[in-house]
Amino acid sequence: MQKSSILFILKSFFVWRVTTLLIAYLAILFVPRLSDNFLGGMISDYNSNPFLWSWANFDGEHYLSIAVNGYKDLQQAFFPLYPLLIRFFGGSIVSALLISNLSLLISLVGLYKLIELDYDQKVARLSIILLLMFPSSFFFGAVYTESLFLALVVWGFYFFRKRKFLLGVVLGSLSSLTRIIGIIPIGVFGYMGYSKYKWGDALALFHNQINFGEQRSDHLIMLPQVFYRYFVKILPSLSWNYFPIVFTTLLEIVVAIAFLLVIIYSFKKIRLEYWLFLTIGYLIPTLTGSFSSMLRYVIVLFPAFIYLATNIVKFKKQAQIFIFTTMLILLVITEALFMRGYFVS
Repeated sequence: MQKSSILFILKSFFVWRVTTLLIAYLAILFVPRLSDNFLGGMISDYNSNPFLWSWANFDGEHYLSIAVNGYKDLQQAFFPLYPLLIRFFGGSIVSALLISNLSLLISLVGLYKLIELDYDQKVARLSIILLLMFPSSFFFGAVYTESLFLALVVWGFYFFRKRKFLLGVVLGSLSSLTRIIGIIPIGVFGYMGYSKYKWGDALALFHNQINFGEQRSDHLIMLPQVFYRYFVKILPSLSWNYFPIVFTTLLEIVVAIAFLLVIIYSFKKIRLEYWLFLTIGYLIPTLTGSFSSMLRYVIVLFPAFIYLATNIVKFKKQAQIFIFTTMLILLVITEALFMRGYFVS
C-alpha cells in the first residue's frame, strides 16, 4: 500500500473520530436526555460521565455485562467474540472502546486493500468516505460489534482473494462468532452448540430477538410481508408529533428500500461473493419481521458502499457535495439522539 493511501486512511479516521466526538459533546449539551433507561453504565455512571458512557447505550450495556458477568437471561442474542475480547483486555468500557476504534482502523486498511484489487484509487477512497459519513457510522466507535465484524470480514475476503485460505477460514469463522452473517458459519454453529448445552435451545439467539424490539417476531417473516407491515400498519400509526420515532422509522424504511435497490442493481456488477454477502446480510435481519436496527446492520455490508462509490464517482461535484452534506446532517441527528438515550438502531 502506498504511503499516500495510508495517510488518507489515517486522516479519514481522525476526521471521522473528531467529528463524532464533537457531535457527542454537543448532544450532551443541547439535547435533553430521554429517560433513565438504556443508558450506558445505567443512570449513575451515565450521569457521572455521559461523554464516556453514552458510547455504551442500549446494546453496549449488554456487551459490557456479558464481558464482566457472563450471559444472563435474554442475552443470548448477543454473540460472544466481542464480549470475550473485552473481558480479555480488562472488561472495562475503555477496553471496549479501544477494541472498537482499533478494529475500525484495521478494517479501513483491509477494505482499501480489498477494493484496490478491482478498482482504482478514486473508488477506494470514495468507498471509505461513504462508509464513514453514513448516518449510523458512529456505531463503529461505540461498544458495538460493527467494527470488529467489519475488520474480520474484509480481511477474510482479502485473504481468500490472495489465496491464503487458512487465514481466510480463521477470520471468516471468527466473523460468524461476532455476527450471524459471518462469511464462514463455523462460529455460528459453535455458538448454537453452546446454546443447546447451556440453555437447552440451539436457536436461543433467534428466539430472544423478540425481546429487543417491539416490532420483531420469534418466527420467520419474509421480506414482502415486512414491507407490508411498514406501509400498511407501522407508518400510518406513527405519532407525527414525536420527532425521534418518526425520524427513526422513516430512516429505517428509506435505508431498507435504498439497500434493496443496491442489491438489485449491483447484480452482476460486483463480484458474486460480494453480492451474496450483501444480499444475505440484508435479508437475515429482516426475517424477524422488522427493519428495526437496519440503519446499523447495513454499515458492515461493504459491497454496497463499493457499488455506490463506482457510481457516485461519476457524478458532478455539486451532486457529490449534496450527497455528503445530506449524509452529514443525518449523521449529526442520528448520533445526537442515540447519545441521549433515543433508540435509532
